[in-house]
Amino acid sequence: MIDMTETRWLSDDERRAWVRFTAVLELLPAALDLQLTTDQGLTHFDYFTLAMLSESPGRVLRTSTLAARTNASLPRLSKVVTRLEAAGLVERTPCPEDRRATNVGLTEAGWRKVVAAAPGHVDAVRRFVVDALTPEQVEQLGAISTALLGRLDPDGRMLASGR
Repeated sequence: MIDMTETRWLSDDERRAWVRFTAVLELLPAALDLQLTTDQGLTHFDYFTLAMLSESPGRVLRTSTLAARTNASLPRLSKVVTRLEAAGLVERTPCPEDRRATNVGLTEAGWRKVVAAAPGHVDAVRRFVVDALTPEQVEQLGAISTALLGRLDPDGRMLASGR
């Protein structure tokens, strides 16, 4: 049980910042999902999964690597890959280097989908985040995100933690 007398309560400034940050955490994913769903029939996570595959050599990644690059658990990724596979956008194949592992590859249809989705997604990222900030604030956002990832992913398992 937490001793209420030892709790370091948020100051008024900290509380205001936290409330605004939580609003961004709630509103931004919904805004990105809405743009991608409306334009391409993809969720933001679907798009991010396809994008990570599109940037990989041969457009193929081992499932565990794809999970790290998309900041996802294996069960979450598996559900998304199953849906993308049913849509013909990715395919699973045995990993030639490790029979216990599975690779996920981007199909030609998946490549066309991510290429078609990218301009609208980049426009949304600019509209909702990048263009609302000065170049100095973009740099600060990167530094703040790195500091938070250091706490949330101390082992650096997620790709974003290492950048």
